[in-house]
Amino acid sequence: MGDGVEPESSDSLRTFGAVVQALREHAGLSREEFGERVRFSKHTVASVELGRRMPDESFVEAAEDALGNTGALRRAAGHVARQPGLAAWFRRWARMEKAAISLFNYECRMIPGLLQTEAYARQLFADELPPLSDEQIEASWTARAERQLQLRQRPNTAFSFILEEHALLRRTGGAEVTREVIERLLEMAQLRNIEIQVMPLVQRSHAGLHGPIALLETPEHKWFGYSEGQENGQMIANPQVVSVLQGRYARIRSQALTIQDSVSLLQRMRGDL
Repeated sequence: MGDGVEPESSDSLRTFGAVVQALREHAGLSREEFGERVRFSKHTVASVELGRRMPDESFVEAAEDALGNTGALRRAAGHVARQPGLAAWFRRWARMEKAAISLFNYECRMIPGLLQTEAYARQLFADELPPLSDEQIEASWTARAERQLQLRQRPNTAFSFILEEHALLRRTGGAEVTREVIERLLEMAQLRNIEIQVMPLVQRSHAGLHGPIALLETPEHKWFGYSEGQENGQMIANPQVVSVLQGRYARIRSQALTIQDSVSLLQRMRGDL
């Protein structure tokens, strides 16, 4: 169940947990017996039932199978209030992201959230319209910082990032903020499980003109995509659509600078600031 971080409880988390417990007891199963059926420990089952732990998709699906496939848990899971500071449409993706064994991200608008520095992220939050309150900005940064922990805490997860050179040339937040961002990119690029590539500003052929691409592979080796717009986001589970996105990402990967050339470009850009 992700990285083991338990979010603050909420009414919807507790309600979902109560539904799981009621269905489990109706089926005559102890927490240990139920845990064996869904392949989670009895302690995890208890955390979910008490509203202390976010149920991820694999838990929900396994619980549905074990408790009669009524569909009640699937419907209830869609209304669970999750990590504060994340856009409502992004929360399901963020939950799956925590358990993914591979994560691919092409971003053409800004530095990907997992790689942002605090100063850079706060500039983005400050630019939001309608404006965010101080409390909302703090919650947003806290959520983003917690997401970023996975880069170092999950060395067996493969991360691939492709970003546009112009996202750095824009100098969001100013020269010093941009320099700090480049330093972070260079730091992250040294980790064995992280690949960072830059799409050069001048590029005759570009497979990413449809917009950002996010892909992940679950521990069960299933692939999902995610597409985000102005005020909405969409999970993509259709294998045909995911296959198209994988093809586009592979082409973008081949068109971008190599990993070493990307590092060299970032070093030159840092020197120019």
